[in-house]
Amino acid sequence: MDDNELIETARKYRERSYSPYSHFAVGAAVLTADGKVYGGCNIENASYPVTNCAERTAIFKAVSEGAKKIDTVAIIADTPGPCSPCGMCRQAMAEFHVDNVIMANLKGDVKKVPLSELLPYTFSDSDMEG
Repeated sequence: MDDNELIETARKYRERSYSPYSHFAVGAAVLTADGKVYGGCNIENASYPVTNCAERTAIFKAVSEGAKKIDTVAIIADTPGPCSPCGMCRQAMAEFHVDNVIMANLKGDVKKVPLSELLPYTFSDSDMEG
């Protein structure tokens, strides 16, 4: 699957967003190391801390289906520029050693960066060793 197809998958999942409070719909799609794709949307809750971001929804779906390595995460929202992931999502991406993050918006702006650029001093499983 190429980047544009992954962005289109994220766009379709954005349409499923449950965002009655913020009205900020986000979609995400992840491509795993074995070539499978999982999508997710943000799911809000009246108790905001219970809300889950689109990126983590897609990551958790992939992991719950057996994926241990995620190559790429694509994110899309109706933002002025490409939609950047929040800090919690960046840390979730670090946990599963995501290589690339594709940030997009509905206007067609796209930026692809390595996770190391978004989270340069990652806390990961290697920090827990020995």
